Amino acid sequence: MKFKVTLQKKQNHTELVSCVGWSSSDELFSAADDHLILKWSANSDDTTQITKLSKEVFPTDLHWFPANAGGKRLASDLFVLASTDGKFHLISKSGRVEKSVEAHRGAVLMARWSHDGTALVTVGEDGQVKIWSRSGMLRSTLSQLETPVYGVAWSPDSDHVLYTNDKQMVIKPLQPSMKPIIWKAHENLILKVDWSPVNNLIISGSEDRRYKVWDSFGRLIYSSQPHDYPITSVSWSSDGQLFAIGSFDTLRLCDKAGWSHSLEKVPTGSVLNISWTSDGTQLAGACGGGQVLLAQIIDRRLEWRNLEVLVQDESQIDVRDLASNFAEKLEFSQRIVKVCLGWGHLVVTTPTQCYIYKSSSWNTPAVFDLRDSSVFLIELAEKHFLLIDNTGLLIYSYEGRPVSSPKLPGLRPNVISSKCVSLSNDTLAVQDQKDEKIIHIFDALSGKEMGDSSKIKHHIEIIDVALDLHGPSTQRHLAFVDKNKELYLARINSHTSANRIAKLGTMVSSMCWSDCCNILATVQDTKQTTWFHPAVAFVDKDILAQTCSERDITEFGRNPEVVSFIGNHCRLRRMDGAWVSSDVSPYPSVLHQHAQAGRWEEAVRLCRFVKDGTVWACLAAMATVARDLNTAEIAYAAIHEVSKVEYLASMKDIPSVEGRNAAWALFSHQPNEAERILIQAGLVYRAIELNMQLHNWTRALKLAIQYKTHVDTVVAYRQKYLTEFGKKESNKTFIQCAAQTEIHWDTIQVKIEAELEKERQRAGARS
Repeated sequence: MKFKVTLQKKQNHTELVSCVGWSSSDELFSAADDHLILKWSANSDDTTQITKLSKEVFPTDLHWFPANAGGKRLASDLFVLASTDGKFHLISKSGRVEKSVEAHRGAVLMARWSHDGTALVTVGEDGQVKIWSRSGMLRSTLSQLETPVYGVAWSPDSDHVLYTNDKQMVIKPLQPSMKPIIWKAHENLILKVDWSPVNNLIISGSEDRRYKVWDSFGRLIYSSQPHDYPITSVSWSSDGQLFAIGSFDTLRLCDKAGWSHSLEKVPTGSVLNISWTSDGTQLAGACGGGQVLLAQIIDRRLEWRNLEVLVQDESQIDVRDLASNFAEKLEFSQRIVKVCLGWGHLVVTTPTQCYIYKSSSWNTPAVFDLRDSSVFLIELAEKHFLLIDNTGLLIYSYEGRPVSSPKLPGLRPNVISSKCVSLSNDTLAVQDQKDEKIIHIFDALSGKEMGDSSKIKHHIEIIDVALDLHGPSTQRHLAFVDKNKELYLARINSHTSANRIAKLGTMVSSMCWSDCCNILATVQDTKQTTWFHPAVAFVDKDILAQTCSERDITEFGRNPEVVSFIGNHCRLRRMDGAWVSSDVSPYPSVLHQHAQAGRWEEAVRLCRFVKDGTVWACLAAMATVARDLNTAEIAYAAIHEVSKVEYLASMKDIPSVEGRNAAWALFSHQPNEAERILIQAGLVYRAIELNMQLHNWTRALKLAIQYKTHVDTVVAYRQKYLTEFGKKESNKTFIQCAAQTEIHWDTIQVKIEAELEKERQRAGARS
């Protein structure tokens, strides 16, 4: 991946260009010390003079009102211009100065709209950080420093402001009662900072010639080697996957982890300001030599199984099938915006159209017109794909037909990332952007939220979500990682909050589901942990640890990231950008296929051939879900779970189907579900006996009183239990019932036998 840099043939500005900003993906505005504001067309070399500023106004920064921020004005109708006369100016797209506001003593060095468009922050040579309303009214002076403030940025939620203080960086909350976060970031003056609203990471550039990447707590993630000259500009791309660094005659493209994709040497002087388009595919740079550079990202490489796709140029893609050595060139009339490869399909978007190619036919793509020119994200599933643009969430089939359009109130499409959304054949999961503890669940085919199970609520913020991709929709699961880096698994179609979420592991930094079966690969501290059957957490958590494998990956460096999991091959990316591959055992995936097809004899033969406890544990869990008693008994015996084998053997003596279903629910640690099954089937004694076996005496007596049966049975077994342990009755309800009830064991045994005989007759009549 690298930049294709273009410089205009004719230098339209005669002085230093201080700032640039995109009003749309094809329209750029620049301001320079020659007092001119020019409009550029990205598709041609045409420029138009919008306005000429007065002689005392030298621009320092330019920022467009954010998209999807609401208000009466459109996002592309207004921008703020900071200048050296101590003012900021609100200027319309036509060049009319709507308002000029006295803001600072000395130059206003930077001005930035908040992401929601409700506020404006300015910093200046006087060391002040000020917050303004959208109309230009002063709200507060956030800070007063002794040195000029050169850089400022908003937090993703627009509740905090990041600004520079000489060698330090400060994150200051807007609420005065909260304490700021202050840390020394560089060895010399910090010139520029930026904070991504998508990945919540911070980049900084300094006169010490280094750029650094930080998290939102001020912890260092990456520090570059010293450059030849000070870092004069930094900027995140709109999708948060990349950022650009500008220096003297230098433009560098970097990954979000900090390592460099490419370094371009451009004879333009210092790159003083960088602005990305909303689709994140090209940027503009304001140069000290009076030029405006345009840079398009090319050489983007995608891989899926035997297919390799390379974005060779801004309008050309090279496709290669490594298995057959087939090669094809795909050319487009417009520049390429987004490219996504998977499930035998290639989806490509341009500013106006979407192209869908099948791997079996590269010459006849399905094409449809886009509703909006800015496509922010594409997610592929086996049967359809998700496209996110300014109009919201759109699901299309691979024939180009609209499938559904899920509605999520408060959605800001321009800041959503692949970690916030996940798509399967029947389900769509989207994280709530206002409350990051909530995940919304949609039916992918209808676009409607899934009733009672439409939301998953966690106790802290969630940072990564992923749906499993195989199996029936009734067994769909969602894996998610929270801010504490703890991994959880949630059942999508659970109608109760109890036993809906299970914890799998801790210190998890990344995860990915396999594309062939429901196997989950994670990076857990210094190990790669593969969960061969994560759903066992809802079936038998006792054997959860036996269904996963761990591999030490310290040789891959610090914090490698799982990028893809195709077949039995897991691909990871190291912190330095290098790709490494890691294989997992092929036997669990074959076992999943046998279980989904109901081929239990073949599954047992496979396990006996492999002779691996992990595979046997997976089979035990799968058979338990399918309620195949014989297979489950064999699998649990193989992993030496004697008590569970005995319990499974005892289930054969239960005559009724409902009784066995309740026993399965109890085996899966769901006593409430077991009781519900028995009550609905009219097996009240079974429900009472269940609670007595669990020593839930209060519930057993409550059921007996409620249904006016077997009160003496409960009281008798309670007294026997206390006598065996040498204790006295202290429960007032039991004391009262014991005083009113005569205990005759012969009568109790006759009643129990009658209940069991009634159940046997009922089961026999059904059969």
